[in-house]
Amino acid sequence: MPSQGQPGRFLRDAGSLMLAGTPWSLPRAGQPSLRAVLQDPSACEGLPGLLEEQVRVCRRRVGAMEAVKRGAELAVEECQHQFQSRRWNCSMLQGLQVFGKVAIQGTRESAFIHAISAAGVAFAVTHACSRGELEKCGCDRKIRGVSAEGFQWSGCSDNLSYGIAFSQAFVDNPERSRGTSSSRVLMNLHNNEAGRKALLAHMKVECKCHGVSGSCEVRTCWKVMPPFRKVGNVLKEKFEGATEVHPKQVGSRKLLVPKSSRFKPYTAHDLVYLLASPDFCNRDPRRGVFGTSGRRCNRTSPAMDGCELLCCGRGFHSAREEVVERCSCKFRWCCSVKCKQCRHLVETHSCR
Repeated sequence: MPSQGQPGRFLRDAGSLMLAGTPWSLPRAGQPSLRAVLQDPSACEGLPGLLEEQVRVCRRRVGAMEAVKRGAELAVEECQHQFQSRRWNCSMLQGLQVFGKVAIQGTRESAFIHAISAAGVAFAVTHACSRGELEKCGCDRKIRGVSAEGFQWSGCSDNLSYGIAFSQAFVDNPERSRGTSSSRVLMNLHNNEAGRKALLAHMKVECKCHGVSGSCEVRTCWKVMPPFRKVGNVLKEKFEGATEVHPKQVGSRKLLVPKSSRFKPYTAHDLVYLLASPDFCNRDPRRGVFGTSGRRCNRTSPAMDGCELLCCGRGFHSAREEVVERCSCKFRWCCSVKCKQCRHLVETHSCR
């Protein structure tokens, strides 16, 4: 199975943000944080992988760049989680990203990457606002008064409007600078926005009761973002139902329309793609395809994680491995749990 690599430097991979190597690597012991590296805004120009528009945003909002880094890391982790059982599994090999390779540009995989990246940056910047980590934003104070349901708006509502605006400036502007006459730019911008809408559409209300003995005579509420796993689940569903499109000139504008009249019109919440995906079966590093040889598979599953589909009909190897697990655990007063170590053999399967 391809190694997952060390998340790190931001690159523009077909217009999206992903991670690939130093200096944006995950913090290690004794290593200065990104905030420390960027004490001087002019240091933004020295960050590899940032385009001119992103350098300008970095200089104006240098304090937010640590959150941007967290957002991109979050996007990579979520992508790898959502696709862990697929032929294409968001892997990175030896620290090198492959999201900008020819193999996936314009495909539904690229659509997902753009959406999850834009959502990740918006999520992390908004979270930093709510935690008081950024000077130029805080809680959303526009939500005030009494709601139609009778509760009092109060507390610290997540300032998602700020996070979305930041994501649009940092993620979208490099695309816009290439001009909106390109079909791929139109596709990328649409999917970026679809990612942010998945975050916005699933905001939820949290409340706290006030009163004698928890009587809830007064209830104060605030808005919070959904867990990022929820956003990933929503976008994975959008990936499965993505619409294949092609460019069409309408007056002076170029638009993306469904390639087939049998396809339903897509909405601003849906993902769109221009090109069919390769099968990702055979290794081709030049095109960014790792293949599935060596990947673990489930012998009894008929789904994509099953050996038949994941191994592309090539067959699979079986082996027996010893697994050590905690067992026979007992609670001891007070307060510990003592367990034995049990060893047993399990059968594993991997693609030829």
